[in-house]
Amino acid sequence: MEKEQIKRGLGIFMKIAIPMAVGVGLFWFLYKNVDVEAMKQALKTDVNYFWIGVMLVISTFSHIFRAMRWRLQLRALDIHAPLGALIVSIFGTYAVNLVFPRLGEVWRCGYISRRQNAPFTKVVGSMVADRLSDTATVLLLTLFTMLIAWPAFAQFFAQFPGVQASLLNTVTSPMVWIVLIGSVIVIVLMFRYGKKNKFIKKINNALSGLWQGFYSITKMQGKGWFLFYTLMIWGCYFTQLYVCFFAFPFTHDLGIVCALVCFVLSSISMGIPTNGGLGAWHIAIIFGLSLYGVGSFAMGEFDPRASAFAMLVWGTQTLLLIALGIYSFIYILASKPKKD
Repeated sequence: MEKEQIKRGLGIFMKIAIPMAVGVGLFWFLYKNVDVEAMKQALKTDVNYFWIGVMLVISTFSHIFRAMRWRLQLRALDIHAPLGALIVSIFGTYAVNLVFPRLGEVWRCGYISRRQNAPFTKVVGSMVADRLSDTATVLLLTLFTMLIAWPAFAQFFAQFPGVQASLLNTVTSPMVWIVLIGSVIVIVLMFRYGKKNKFIKKINNALSGLWQGFYSITKMQGKGWFLFYTLMIWGCYFTQLYVCFFAFPFTHDLGIVCALVCFVLSSISMGIPTNGGLGAWHIAIIFGLSLYGVGSFAMGEFDPRASAFAMLVWGTQTLLLIALGIYSFIYILASKPKKD
C-alpha cells in the first residue's frame, strides 16, 4: 500500500515538476537575454490597454463556444449536461492545465461524468474527438499559412536548417517505418489472440467506450453547428491575438498575415508540455514578430519590444484563466446538492 502511494505521489510530482521545469527554464532563458528596463518602458508607455480588454472578452467567448460544441457531442451519447455546467468545466480545464498540463481534460471529463452519472470512457471519447478536431484545424491552418506566408517560413528554415533536415530524416528513415509497422503488427496480434487476457479485456472495454465517444461526431445531430462552433472557437483564438497587435505601435501596422504566422507558431508551441505555454509560447511569438521586422531573433538576445508584447498578452490571458477557474470551482461547490 505504501509503495503504491509512493508511486502515485511520485507520478503526480513528475507531472507537475517536469512541465514546470521546462517552462521555467525556457522563461528564464528568454528573459535573462532581454533588456528588462526597455521592456518595462514599452509596457508603461506604448500600450493601448483597451485592446487588451477586447482580447479578454473574445478569449472568454472562445471557451463558451467550446462548451457549446462539446454539448453537441455529449447529446449524441445521450448525455444531457446543462450548458452552464459545461462552460464551467471548460473554464476549469484551462485553470487545471496551468498547474497540471494535459490533466485539465481528464478533470472536465471526470466532473461531467460524475455530475451526469455517465460512463467516464464515453465522456473521454467525446473529449478525444474534440481535441482531434482541434489538431486537424491546426494542421489545416498551418498548411494555409505556409501557402500565403511561405517567405516567413522559408526564413525560419534558413535560420534553423537543422529543423528541416531533422524533419526530412525522420520521415524518410527506414528504421522509423520499421518500428512503426512492427508496433502496429504486435498490437494487432495482441488484441486478436489475447482476448481472454484480463489486461487485454480491460483495454478493450476502455477502447470501446472511447470509440463510442469518438464515433458520436459521425452520428450527432447538428453537424453544421459543430463546424460553426469550430470556426467560432478558432476565429476567437486568432482574433484575440490579432486585436493585441493594435495595442502596440510597433505591431499596429504589421497586418493580418503576420498575426496569422504568429498565431500558427504559438498554437504549435502549445504542444510543448509546459504550464499554460510558459516560455514556449513567448519564444514562438517573439520569433514570429522577428520575421516581420520587430527585432531580430537570436537565441542569445531577444528584442525587448517583442518580449513585452509576449509577456503582456500571455500574462493577461493567464490571469483571465485563473479568474475563470476560481469562478468555475465556486460554481461547482455552490451547485453541489446539500446533504440532509
